[in-house]
Amino acid sequence: PGALDLSDLRPVPDNQEVLCHRVTDQSLIVELLELQAHVQGEEAARYHFEDVGGVQGARAVQVDSVQPLLLENLALRSCCQEAWVLSGKQQVAKENQQVAKDVTVHQALLRLPRYQTDLLLTFNDPPPDNRLSLGPANLSLPPWSLGDFEQLVTSLTLHDPNIFGPQ
Repeated sequence: PGALDLSDLRPVPDNQEVLCHRVTDQSLIVELLELQAHVQGEEAARYHFEDVGGVQGARAVQVDSVQPLLLENLALRSCCQEAWVLSGKQQVAKENQQVAKDVTVHQALLRLPRYQTDLLLTFNDPPPDNRLSLGPANLSLPPWSLGDFEQLVTSLTLHDPNIFGPQ
């Protein structure tokens, strides 16, 4: 609930879906990336976290935890070889702003070697902005929670494998 498709507002790469919360600065990103076979296990999750931080121009990145995800809990378990969830912080400034904020970042990496793809799901959870939290209108759209992100990660399904090209 409360999701706004960012592609309605600005260009988004073809390999991404980006949803923003209508009230908070939270965002959810679903990204199809080339399989990074040179990194395995926990290091693959760390690799993508640092890569995203670099792309976003993060001034600092900090990994707080990396844990394996049980494949039996995933709707995509039939094509997922391994899965990881990482939580950390990145110090980033929004577009056209100088001040960087510590943003809590949760990422789930689902490795799909059959499709030569790393599926990366990212939940950016910046600190609350006091201006946004004021007013009764905002109470109708509560911020997204880590539980909402976990539900996205575990329930995501593949409806058409052709999205990956001819197999």
